[in-house]
Amino acid sequence: MGGEVRGPTAPGPGPSPELALADILYRQGFGTRRDCAALVRAGAVSIGGAVVVDPAARFATAGLNFSVDGIGWPFHATALVLLHKPAGYECSQRPRHHPGVLSLLPAPLRRRGLQPVGRLDADTTGLLLLTDDGALIHRLTSPKHHVPKVYEVLARHPVDEAQVERLRAGVVLDDDPRPVRAAAAVQTGTHRLTLTLTEGKYHQVKRMVAAAGNRVEALHRSAFGALALDATLPPGQWRWLAADQAI
Repeated sequence: MGGEVRGPTAPGPGPSPELALADILYRQGFGTRRDCAALVRAGAVSIGGAVVVDPAARFATAGLNFSVDGIGWPFHATALVLLHKPAGYECSQRPRHHPGVLSLLPAPLRRRGLQPVGRLDADTTGLLLLTDDGALIHRLTSPKHHVPKVYEVLARHPVDEAQVERLRAGVVLDDDPRPVRAAAAVQTGTHRLTLTLTEGKYHQVKRMVAAAGNRVEALHRSAFGALALDATLPPGQWRWLAADQAI
């Protein structure tokens, strides 16, 4: 991600806090405050195309872009990114059997403690949000908010209308006697269907499809809330989001 900074963008309305450059780098995950001060003194940091060598130099943070070793970085008080998750990665900070999705992010984001917003199985691909904003994680994952998630399912056996209707009407999973319903279920091919869920139970799509009489062969999340996965974003790549884009 990133490239040469072409200068700070125009700040938005309202006051913009000013911070020392070393503190700006620290808050963005570029190391300890001592590490960040050393980066500045070494001439590794530039703003608006000009190298800044004073760690105490103060800058307004709203709309601020800077570069470290020639790589552009926008200031974000809280970080929210959209990742196109490939298969073979775990949504865990302590992965056990596969690499973790955090390994797909640059070191500054990993140091900031980003967490996946919900989880996708290791073999599931698609849209994954990661953030260091705990309140946003709660807002997007709390069952009471009914945030929709859209999944594209490739089934082992042919899909028929009876299976789709069972998913709409509700199926019973082995850990809960209450029926679990899809907010929407649409057959999109002989072995394909699109499911929209507003809950986040463990292996929910796979278990629901099994309870309806079929089996998931491949699973891809194409949308989360108001966000749809950009077809131009390759697997393993990510992009910044504004917090209000996810709500």
